Amino acid sequence: MPYFDPSHSEEAFARIAARLRSDIDTAEPRLRAISEERASAPRAGRAWSRKQILGHLIDSAANNHQRLVRGQNEPVVRVPNYAQEHWVASQKYGDRTWHDLVDLWCGYKRHLAHVIAAITESRRSIPVEIGADPSVTLSWVALDYVGHTQHHLGQIFRRGGPIAP
Repeated sequence: MPYFDPSHSEEAFARIAARLRSDIDTAEPRLRAISEERASAPRAGRAWSRKQILGHLIDSAANNHQRLVRGQNEPVVRVPNYAQEHWVASQKYGDRTWHDLVDLWCGYKRHLAHVIAAITESRRSIPVEIGADPSVTLSWVALDYVGHTQHHLGQIFRRGGPIAP
């Protein structure tokens, strides 16, 4: 399910990268202001902690990195679905320091903004097939990645509701 208005699915890569860089610049000081205790705090039910949410965003970066780089070379990108529960559980993000996770997330996101900005506009409509889902375009993948980031940052920063410790 996309996190953005699909009518904009062919947005220029330079603009998508600029949005991603802006999100990083805005989020980084707010992330660094979160204490280790708050980042680690378990939430009600089976919901992820802030560390696990940020870890999920790191995993998303890794999966989308593959899609974006392959999309610059292949006529059709075919990749497996991302098993998010497995990825988060197997990497034990709760055992990492919040500072290390924030550093990794910020660095990886900045690199992906660089990668997205370097994609030529001629690659915008390259088909990307993710698992058995309907094909999307490379531009859609980049935009969905930005929206996905915004969605989960909202969960990290939200007070009250299921995210608050």
